[in-house]
Amino acid sequence: MKQKVQEYFVCFMLYSIIGWIYEVFLEVVVYRWGFSNRGVLFGPYCVIYGTGALVLIFSLGWLMEKRIYMGKVLITPFLVFLGIILVTTLVELLGSYIMEFTAGGWAWDYRRFAFNFQGRVALNPSVRFGIGGMFFLYVLQPLFIKMKEKMPPKAFQTVFWILSAAVAADVLWLILKSFR
Repeated sequence: MKQKVQEYFVCFMLYSIIGWIYEVFLEVVVYRWGFSNRGVLFGPYCVIYGTGALVLIFSLGWLMEKRIYMGKVLITPFLVFLGIILVTTLVELLGSYIMEFTAGGWAWDYRRFAFNFQGRVALNPSVRFGIGGMFFLYVLQPLFIKMKEKMPPKAFQTVFWILSAAVAADVLWLILKSFR
């Protein structure tokens, strides 16, 4: 059980960091807005991506293992894609409400996109999250599992403790900053 919790934490951190890189890439390269730290903490991670990754693993892992056909056509990947869109949209919506409650606002505004709800979620980003989620579930997560299995247990423990210390320091810094 302890090893699984550590594995999920490292997974959470990995995808939080990848999410941060994705957000910064969009800001700097695609939209040319310039750099800003896209996370709610100081470090280079967006916890909503790590949270979304774990929710996808827990909620859609069973579906990925099934082989569902419509006639002779395997439709499981399409169903997984739709599931990813639904799950990530709900995570993003819930995340926006949590951020608004705790920080007075949320870090994105989708009002410029068609088919948006209060600027919190929109069809365009949800489809992008669907595509990214497919890449995550079918490519990155299996790669992460293979790398973890090849890694010596002590090395994995070291990674876990370094990430844990970094996040603990970051959360402590955020708490102390809020009392100023």
